[in-house]
Amino acid sequence: MPKITLEPITEENFNAIIKMSDTLDDYQKKCVAPNVISLAQAYVNYDRAWPRAICLDQKPIGFVMLALHDDDIPDQDQPAYYLWRFMMTREYQHQGFGRQVLDLLVEKCQEEGVKTFYTSCEMEKDEPYRFYMNYGFEDTHKMDDGEEILRMVIPKKG
Repeated sequence: MPKITLEPITEENFNAIIKMSDTLDDYQKKCVAPNVISLAQAYVNYDRAWPRAICLDQKPIGFVMLALHDDDIPDQDQPAYYLWRFMMTREYQHQGFGRQVLDLLVEKCQEEGVKTFYTSCEMEKDEPYRFYMNYGFEDTHKMDDGEEILRMVIPKKG
């Protein structure tokens, strides 16, 4: 099976990451900010943003960014990470790569002692809500900026 890795954004992959947003359909573009905006947010939030290229055998096929701390997450769920951005180019969607990315992020959470993992999503269509729920997130039934907030308790490693 092809190997998914999460790689730092570099001068070499920067343009590919920026152009990925153009591969999304109109609904998907509504659900996730353009990668150029995300990278600008990562730059100004360098102390908490963790942006990465999603690579398939070293080829960039997506983008993911975590917030390594988020003051909006309840104290009882801390330490927690927030999946701030997650997009896969259209050509690589629905092939299991998104699940592999979440596996890598959960592994990162486990290695770093993170208790809970949060994200949020649009609710106009079934996706990406169903994707997250099938993975193991639970619906908090709370909204933020028009998006449903989802939460997952990180399983203990081993």
